[in-house]
Amino acid sequence: MSAATAPEQKEAGPRRSGSAFDRVAGLLPNWAWGLFFLALAIVYGVVGDELEIPIIDGQALFESIIQTLAYVMMALGLNIVVGFAGLLDLGYVAFFAIGAFVAGWFMSGFFSEQNIHILSTAAADAVPGIHLNFFFVALVAAAFTALWGAILGAPTLRLRGDYLAIVTLAFGEIVPRVFEFSGQLGLDVSNGRQGITPVDKPYFPLPFLDDITRIDIRPFYFIALAMLLAVLFLNVRLRDSRLGRAWIATREDEVAAAAMGINLVRVKLWAYAIGAAIGGFAGTFLGVFQNTINVDQFEFGFSVFILCMIILGGMGNLAGVILGAVALSMINRFLLPELDGVPEKFGLDFDVTAISFGIFGFLLLVMMVLRPEGFLPNRRRKIELHQDDDDTDAGDLYSVKS
Repeated sequence: MSAATAPEQKEAGPRRSGSAFDRVAGLLPNWAWGLFFLALAIVYGVVGDELEIPIIDGQALFESIIQTLAYVMMALGLNIVVGFAGLLDLGYVAFFAIGAFVAGWFMSGFFSEQNIHILSTAAADAVPGIHLNFFFVALVAAAFTALWGAILGAPTLRLRGDYLAIVTLAFGEIVPRVFEFSGQLGLDVSNGRQGITPVDKPYFPLPFLDDITRIDIRPFYFIALAMLLAVLFLNVRLRDSRLGRAWIATREDEVAAAAMGINLVRVKLWAYAIGAAIGGFAGTFLGVFQNTINVDQFEFGFSVFILCMIILGGMGNLAGVILGAVALSMINRFLLPELDGVPEKFGLDFDVTAISFGIFGFLLLVMMVLRPEGFLPNRRRKIELHQDDDDTDAGDLYSVKS
């Protein structure tokens, strides 16, 4: 007759200490890493446009970094919808378009019959139209796109999976086309394919911000950096808030979340609205920085581009999203143009930049096979995707002797 004894633990061997990133990140607390990277960003903003880099033109790199800061803001905004709330959104470019056109309406001579100037530059004061201060317009654009985010998100509340993707894709195509053909609809809000140009420069009555030119673009860098810090702070506070926990619960299991008393309609609408607000906020800056707002800037591929940043970096993890945005932005700006001569060596006649989104799609495919959680995954998502491996390891730790 055999008697069951208490579980006996096997020799587990050396304990695994996590990934290399976790070991490096553990050397300093999160706030110390934040201060370190902030100091690096400030130093680069001071000397970045004067750096001499053998491979890359320093001025071109500095300009691309400014653009990248706007892309990071958009990726953080989309991460609220996709990474936190688990809602697939393929039409995020619509909010970029709305925010950019808000800047075009209120920071140019588009409404030439008006003559409104509030804290605008001296050059703008001499031009008819509506010329409001950039920082005020950015907040107005955020509020306006938040409203439209809730409006466009409302019809999708009962949809999931592929159906949600199709509807959001439709919105992403409809909004730019409405801007493009608004003149034919009787209310011109975009000047057709010609777009709105020029757009006023940012202005604030401080020594560094009172005379911004297109030659010295360092003020644009620090404005973008300040906007990014505000967006990042908002993301951190939302992630740790009651609303953020409701988003995560909804992402994990909508039925269970509803059973626990979470109002799914309110939670989803807040995700769409806040994500859209950040997209419009960043779109305002990008439109002003590029000095032109044209419907050709708002193609479907841009939504995929931003979504790739989130998936490659790690959905739900702020550090991963930032890494993915920076990596893809630099690849798109510098690496792909350098590969334009490669097809000619194989007798092919096409530019690599023309198939850039196909290349990003291939990267996504490789990522889904090799590391589906992304480079820097959210801890919860990593556990979900590797649950079978963890269960096998845990099962080997214990045995019951009979």
